[in-house]
Amino acid sequence: MTVTGVIFDIGNVLIEWQPERYYDRVIGEARRRAMFDVVDLHAMNDRVDRGENFRDVIYTTAEEYPEYRSEIRQWHDNWIEMASPAIPQSVRLMRKLQEKGVPVFALTNFGVESFEYAQTQYDFLNEFDRTYVSGIMQVIKPDADIYAQLEADCGHAPSGLLFADDRVDNIEAAKARGWQTHVFDGPEGWAKRLIEAGLLTESEAA
Repeated sequence: MTVTGVIFDIGNVLIEWQPERYYDRVIGEARRRAMFDVVDLHAMNDRVDRGENFRDVIYTTAEEYPEYRSEIRQWHDNWIEMASPAIPQSVRLMRKLQEKGVPVFALTNFGVESFEYAQTQYDFLNEFDRTYVSGIMQVIKPDADIYAQLEADCGHAPSGLLFADDRVDNIEAAKARGWQTHVFDGPEGWAKRLIEAGLLTESEAA
């Protein structure tokens, strides 16, 4: 099936997103595990990804758990250390597709303010042909509405879209809409998928 547009997730596809790894480094694994058992930090982050204010959500949550106040605030204050480093081969694949005239989009669960900040740290986040950010759209993957909004805007039939995401639930939601999909577990596998789709040669994907 012909691919007319390629869609990249960002977290763990173009940029590593590993909050647990960050906390293990700065407060130790034991305290991190204890904090995550008490505080649903990923649910907190989902609120940001749905469009609530980045700082307000995190600082309010921190006040609800004073025993972890300073650690929770780091989700905002040191956020870029959790969203790093970039995945260089994925970035190269994105740019190579664009060099060949393939439209490249982003579909990402990301807060409004955090994405604007990330764009100042990673230049490639400014290079997509179109960018679909959940915080702006006020809906997160895998809700069907976020996929429908992209379809309505991008100008491509669902069957022509090839989407890479590291989360199976996000992939299954896209597949249900007729998208072509790839569960991202590393840039090597993604490169192979792009070669199989006839979008890149082996040398271009290296």
